[in-house]
Amino acid sequence: MKRVIPVLVLSVAGLIPVWRYEPSTGTTSTTEAASTPSVSSSTSSSGSGSTTFTGTTVATEKGDVQVQVTFEGDKITAVRMLKQPNHPQTTAAVPKLVAETLAAQSADIDTVSGATVTSDGYKESLQAAIDAEAAAATASPSASASDSAAASASRTVAGSTVATEKGDVQVQVTFEGDKITAVRMLKQPNHPQTTAAVPKLVAETLAAQSADIDTVSGATVTSDGYKESLQAAIDAKGA
Repeated sequence: MKRVIPVLVLSVAGLIPVWRYEPSTGTTSTTEAASTPSVSSSTSSSGSGSTTFTGTTVATEKGDVQVQVTFEGDKITAVRMLKQPNHPQTTAAVPKLVAETLAAQSADIDTVSGATVTSDGYKESLQAAIDAEAAAATASPSASASDSAAASASRTVAGSTVATEKGDVQVQVTFEGDKITAVRMLKQPNHPQTTAAVPKLVAETLAAQSADIDTVSGATVTSDGYKESLQAAIDAKGA
């Protein structure tokens, strides 16, 4: 007689869940602010003045790009981003672009991988700034020569003596080229209101670069005499 050996089937009370990881297919937006890096080389010891030129704003599909370039003589010493796309790849690329610019001293630099659009915009704006500096440098020698000549042509002219009811008024004017750089009273009434008025008249003259200035309240007579003598000195200088 055969015996049937029962087979006990163990059942598991509960389902074993299986989780699958599925990467998100959506685009994650970045909200970190765009940085504006500025990379500078050592300050020039030559004593030459620095000049700053701003390149054109270049519109790209990622956002506007604009650079500002500082020169010491004809050497690029710093590049600053004024506008750049708010994007992590741009933020990472800018320091590389600036470093390459300082090394190459031109816009002939490599495109940064992963930031082609920003690189192209950067190079276009950079070239515009370099072109602006070159144009200014071309024009500056003649301008500098004329400025030097004007600076060396310092001339002092005395205006006419103007008799007023308060006393005589006469001014002496110093010119550097066509610019009034100093005014000195040769004659003036011995009066407190005149003494107080003169510094104001001189300050207005230096600001206006002409005799078309306001009368100082309380010193009308002196003011009128001052302006008449001043105009005579200006006319004499131009003669």
